[in-house]
Amino acid sequence: MAELNREKLNLLQQLLPDGLLVDAAWLRGRGYRSNLVAYYVQRGWLDAPARGVYRRPGAPLKWQQVVASLQNLLALPVHVGGLTALEIQGKGHFVRLGAGQPVHLYAPAALPGWLFKLPLQDRFIHYRARLFNETAGAAPVVPVPVAEDPARRAGPQGIGLTEIVWGGYDWPLSCSTLERAYLELLDEIVSHEEITHANLIMQGLTTLSPRRLKDLLAVCRSVKVKRLFFALAEHNRHPWLGEIDSAAFDLGKGKRQLAPGGKLHPKYLITLPQDLGDAY
Repeated sequence: MAELNREKLNLLQQLLPDGLLVDAAWLRGRGYRSNLVAYYVQRGWLDAPARGVYRRPGAPLKWQQVVASLQNLLALPVHVGGLTALEIQGKGHFVRLGAGQPVHLYAPAALPGWLFKLPLQDRFIHYRARLFNETAGAAPVVPVPVAEDPARRAGPQGIGLTEIVWGGYDWPLSCSTLERAYLELLDEIVSHEEITHANLIMQGLTTLSPRRLKDLLAVCRSVKVKRLFFALAEHNRHPWLGEIDSAAFDLGKGKRQLAPGGKLHPKYLITLPQDLGDAY
């Protein structure tokens, strides 16, 4: 029995990569009963950073390891998006100072409850992935490297999704391309301050792909996002905008107020902050 347990422990060290984590169901599906897992924790061979979730002991847990675990071991349809995807691709505008920053995750269904109980300084925010009609039949966006860094490579096909590699083991992380991440960011906006921040980010998005933008805008469900995107893009006059015709997309009808106290954009009929000047 001792020899069998030793073999199972050795096998677990092969199945569970250093730094990543799994839940009790993952272990149970591979023949590790709860009493054996509890024994491993007692002996220090496994660490339980939260109830029902386990990893091999090691360096402090980072959010990237958690996301890599969700995507690669637990096979959950979740990706890094919005402001976090822009930041890890160098387009967040502001440098994140200190710990406790939000990590924006997008998934079509609820994520495990233990995800929000892990001993992390950063905190996860989950958004339901409903902004885009993923089954609308638009041509899939072929993923591209997110930077010139040769360590980063293209990832899975999908509407505006790509893959980066992270850490010493080159764990793949599925995340939004710059184009999708920016539209996700616009979807979260509820204040004039956030519109101003989105405009500052837009100033640095000089190399967006018109083809990817057209594919995404064609399946975007939010009139607010599409109108705000074109208003800010026209304000910043990036060359790629010349290849995208706003009239080709459904921008809805009537006026939309994004936040009180703004000024109505005459073309896109949304309220924008006064300080955007010739944006309207």
